[in-house]
Amino acid sequence: MAGTSDEALVHAVYSEHGRAMLAYATRLLGDRAAAEDVVQEALVRAWRNPQVLTNGKGSTRGWLLTVVRNLVIDRMRAKQARPLEVAESPQQPAVERDHADSVATAVTVRAAMDTLTEDHRGVLEQLYFHGRSLGEAAAALGVPPGTVKSRSYYALRALRRAIDQSEGVAP
Repeated sequence: MAGTSDEALVHAVYSEHGRAMLAYATRLLGDRAAAEDVVQEALVRAWRNPQVLTNGKGSTRGWLLTVVRNLVIDRMRAKQARPLEVAESPQQPAVERDHADSVATAVTVRAAMDTLTEDHRGVLEQLYFHGRSLGEAAAALGVPPGTVKSRSYYALRALRRAIDQSEGVAP
């Protein structure tokens, strides 16, 4: 029945030194909940090593506060070794677009596409409407990949200008 006497010893230690341990841990951490965890871990260590509490060498409170300090240091080191934790934010509901907005956008883009040269329109159709990669678009159009890159760059610029003009935005 050594377990029962060890538990009684830990209860006695907590009754006598628990407040001091908690105050010390809270002062070091600045967080009462974390301090309570540290005190609990220190008491578990005391329960696992009851001979330290009863050997008559040194102060029991001194040993307990040293354990608390070491646990706090371990926590701080572990926190520094991990990346900073980011608080989870509640999921923002996705903004639903009105069907009319989608149709209006499609009409605007299609009208702007009609103002592009055939080469520019062909590249954008391959890349965006057909979802092809640069290499796939180049093969479909029968031009080198560099030409697809160049045409897509200039086509997107021309498309942006056409959309801005249709919306009355100054370039």
